[in-house]
Amino acid sequence: MNTYLFDNHFVETNYSEHELNHQEFECCTFTNCSFSECHFISVTFIDCTFINCFFTSAKINHVALRNVVFEHCEIKDVNFAMCDAFIFRIGFNNCILDFSKFYNLNLKETQFTKCSLIAVDFMNTNLTQVIFDHCDLYKSEFSGANAHHTDFKTSYNYTIDPKKTKLKKTLFSKNEVKGLLYQYDLIIE
Repeated sequence: MNTYLFDNHFVETNYSEHELNHQEFECCTFTNCSFSECHFISVTFIDCTFINCFFTSAKINHVALRNVVFEHCEIKDVNFAMCDAFIFRIGFNNCILDFSKFYNLNLKETQFTKCSLIAVDFMNTNLTQVIFDHCDLYKSEFSGANAHHTDFKTSYNYTIDPKKTKLKKTLFSKNEVKGLLYQYDLIIE
């Protein structure tokens, strides 16, 4: 049986492994909550905000994220590729997303602001018009991604192979352009 919760504010709650299954949250705010190690099944978040929450190693199978914002959250090793793709809209501000996976998702127009995105999997992802604003993209993978009109100009530590990633009108800074030439073993001074 599904539970529907509207316009609630949850504070300093530690959720157990299966506690949230088959629930729908709309216009809810979660502050200082822990979802680490949770196994989400058939959970929907619509117009929700997560502030200073922890999702490390959470399993988000068949979760719907529709206009969801994450602020100052730690979301390490989470596979977003298992989310419901219908109206999948998210944004991240000052989050740690290291080792997470977004492969095959449509992230068009998503904004990542001041995020750590170390070793994140963006393979075959639609990154059209995505903004990576002051993000660390060390060892992130972009093979097969569509990065048309994507903004990388304030981000750093990325390595993107132009032969394996669709780049058209993509924005880069002069200082970080070396991330596009890494495979040629060049010395740029």
